[in-house]
Amino acid sequence: MNHEDRNSFPGTPRYIYKHPHVRAYREAGAITMDFDITVQNEWDRFHLVQDVVDRLPDLGSKGAYWKQQMEDKLIEHKHFIDKHGEDLPEIQDWKWSNPQ
Repeated sequence: MNHEDRNSFPGTPRYIYKHPHVRAYREAGAITMDFDITVQNEWDRFHLVQDVVDRLPDLGSKGAYWKQQMEDKLIEHKHFIDKHGEDLPEIQDWKWSNPQ
């Protein structure tokens, strides 16, 4: 471990700079919904799909399409939570399913 890493741990800007795939909690100082906290910290399903697409360049235009769909959902989420103060219905009503 070099000198810089000794003072670093997950969540610090130096660690994140060296390990850009790491996601750390970002305190916004506001009260919000659970899912919105994951959006603000880029831990949500939409950001994670975008991250996967970025790591799979062979997806080409299909990947760009998926990435844009996720960006559109993030914009929809932001507008909905600003207007209604709650997560999108598709987020609130989501349940684990048991595929047969």
